[in-house]
Amino acid sequence: MESKLPKLNITGLVLATLLGVAVAVGVYQAQVRGLIPRISGSFPKPETRETRTIIQEENAVVSAVENASPSVVAIGATTRILNPFDPFSAPKSQNSTIGTGFVVSDKGIIVTNKHVVSDPDTKYNVVTKDGNKYEVRKIYRDPVLDLAIVQIDASNLKVLELGDSSKIKVGQTVIAIGNALGKFTNTVTTGVISGLGRRVVAGDPFSGSEESLDDLIQTDAAINPGNSGGPLLNSAGQVIGVNVATTEGAQNIGFAIPINSVKKITDEFIRTGSVSRPFLGVSYRFLSKDIAIMYEMPPGAYIQDVVPDSSADQAGIKQGDVITKVDGQAVDSEKKISETISNKKIGDRLDLTVWNDSKERSVTATLQELPNQ
Repeated sequence: MESKLPKLNITGLVLATLLGVAVAVGVYQAQVRGLIPRISGSFPKPETRETRTIIQEENAVVSAVENASPSVVAIGATTRILNPFDPFSAPKSQNSTIGTGFVVSDKGIIVTNKHVVSDPDTKYNVVTKDGNKYEVRKIYRDPVLDLAIVQIDASNLKVLELGDSSKIKVGQTVIAIGNALGKFTNTVTTGVISGLGRRVVAGDPFSGSEESLDDLIQTDAAINPGNSGGPLLNSAGQVIGVNVATTEGAQNIGFAIPINSVKKITDEFIRTGSVSRPFLGVSYRFLSKDIAIMYEMPPGAYIQDVVPDSSADQAGIKQGDVITKVDGQAVDSEKKISETISNKKIGDRLDLTVWNDSKERSVTATLQELPNQ
């Protein structure tokens, strides 16, 4: 008996072939458009992904620096030098770079540190990145924040964008730009945020001054003398702090004033040409509960000094007093008094509870205007 082979179905074969081609074309098109991942016999090596990440980070830093550098300026001082070998010769003028600043308004308004321009008898100048030099015609010095605002007769300056320092995180990348050692202009250093809310005694050999500063950003980005007043940037090129150099003897530790503490002052100066801030007139040491128990005092602000004829002086506050409450709230942190005052206006009343010699008394002070130093 002969077996017969099934007849070949030509029509079915053609249809199957066309269907397979159509599926292959569809898959290819989907891969080209990114709708489905490509499948291959090899996968990206870890080194390739790591290299791409590094390149992205470097590009972000480079882009931020290129955008910010035109807004960073050198702050210089003009001094008169006498020839010690010829006392009858005329003194010569010499200009030296002593700090850094950055532009916050195209009206010629620049932010720097107070200790950079602290001497009222010195003539200061600003040199932009393109080499233009301008004499400083107006200076506002804020003694609380080690902040200064200088104004020059210039227009069309590139303004740096201010960020939000309340959103910064420990570990994020930061960039510092400044005039390192007073001679290496537009020096760029990078690092991370190492800590927040630091209190330090900061100094600068160019000014020979030291002061206690609160609520600072700590970074390991190199900040050298001459960097003072320059911007601390995030990777998007926004200013998140104002550099204030380093503490004495520190290695890889720099500090910056959070930009949110600066915004209110710069906004007012840009808007009105001056800054008015309420002022109590005391310097104090905060006594925590543990320290207060040791000294047999209540927790609060131990008054170390009172400015003569200030609001505090007129209200009868004396050295050795302890302010335990401000406007009915306990003085339970170093910033309690300053934060309360910052939310008030000149002429507002400040109700204080004051302790001394085991006795409490109520005091009302009328806030004066902070003197411009």
